[in-house]
Amino acid sequence: MAWITLDPITKRRFARFRKIKRGYYSFLILTVAIILSIFAAFFAESRALVVRYNGHLYFPTFQYMSMATFRQAPPPGWTANDLETEYLRLQREWQVERFFYNRERAKTGNNPQQLAALNARYPDRDNYVVMPLIPWDPYQSDFWNNEILPDIQARLNAGDRIGAEKLAREGRLTELADDIYNGSIFTILKDRKRSPSGDLQGLARSGTMPSLAGLGEVPPTAPDLKREHYFGTDSGGRDVASRLLYGFRISIFFALFLTVIGQVIGTIVGSLQGYLGGPFDLISQRIIEVLISIPFLYVVIILAALFAPTFWMLVLIMAIFQWISITFYMRTEMYREKTREYCLAAKSYGASHWRIVFRHLLPNCLTPLVTFTPFAVVAAIFALTGLDYLGYGLPAPTPSWGEMMDQALETDNRDKLWLTLAPFGAITLTLVLVVFIGESVREAFDPKQYAKYE
Repeated sequence: MAWITLDPITKRRFARFRKIKRGYYSFLILTVAIILSIFAAFFAESRALVVRYNGHLYFPTFQYMSMATFRQAPPPGWTANDLETEYLRLQREWQVERFFYNRERAKTGNNPQQLAALNARYPDRDNYVVMPLIPWDPYQSDFWNNEILPDIQARLNAGDRIGAEKLAREGRLTELADDIYNGSIFTILKDRKRSPSGDLQGLARSGTMPSLAGLGEVPPTAPDLKREHYFGTDSGGRDVASRLLYGFRISIFFALFLTVIGQVIGTIVGSLQGYLGGPFDLISQRIIEVLISIPFLYVVIILAALFAPTFWMLVLIMAIFQWISITFYMRTEMYREKTREYCLAAKSYGASHWRIVFRHLLPNCLTPLVTFTPFAVVAAIFALTGLDYLGYGLPAPTPSWGEMMDQALETDNRDKLWLTLAPFGAITLTLVLVVFIGESVREAFDPKQYAKYE
């Protein structure tokens, strides 16, 4: 037995919606995007999905594991028990260990002692790490670009060629790693045409080794497939793609929650105004006029100065004003519909006011509701983005499209096209999908096509 039974008219409306391809496919795309954003931790996160270590499987996505768990070396001044594992670095360390092992294994004969020594030198060669598609969380800063060359240079100055080569290969700087391995890097650095300052940073600035281009620069950095920053980084060194995904989740759920709350309250109040009329209509209209006269932006600014804004706080504040606009349309529809014969017939049969309003009248007053709801979603996304852009929305460093737009429009970042295209492109695509869905729903559910007079 079905939990929900749809009447034939509603079924025909859904069938008509599916035939409107533009809206139907937009709905599917947006639904998939929302579902993926719910599971964002599996697509954009600095913690690994799976770690295979010494024959055991670990799933650290939602579990803290210190560096000591996998014998990872901590930064100077820290111990392995103090810090969480850096999984992306761990993945590349084990990949490089496999590379070194395979290279030396090719040179080693079948001498059991040599093989045993080689296996003991590279104990992690068979371990592996599976990272998410975007191996960065939205709050994590990456300053690798302006740190890696000084670190490699320090190893070279100390005479540690193996350590320098290892760092280069972990950063996928294959050309530099090969030059370090065969020793030609020292000749290159002595050539003042290739490295005016005689070090790796001078070599990068000269442009004679293209694989080092961009290294030594401070964020924001351009898209880099080697570091898996597919949309680059922002001014704080945070991954733009990760912040875009998490920002979408915040924006779309903020808009959906706000729209549902506002449209439900506005529909109930507007319907009762139009049906009951009299004192209820008069008093509620005066209350609405008072609310309309309150400057919404000033209210948010004052509250943001007094309290740190949160997701639900902003939803509740905006819901105070969100429901007002739909009440005017629902009130007008109810005034018109309550004079029709089917409404008078329902009254003559003794139907309650609640049943008349929500069972008989409301299904025939859906035109403004289905027409304006998509635009309410659009307005909610714009509102949150605008508040974040002005600095009165969600507090930093919350991933937000408005904050990303603010960074993109800073004077120093206007030539960083990835900072501009990412948030503006995401907002445009999302709003286009919502509008297409709204147009199709309005056309499919238009009560004029399937008048329902009961």
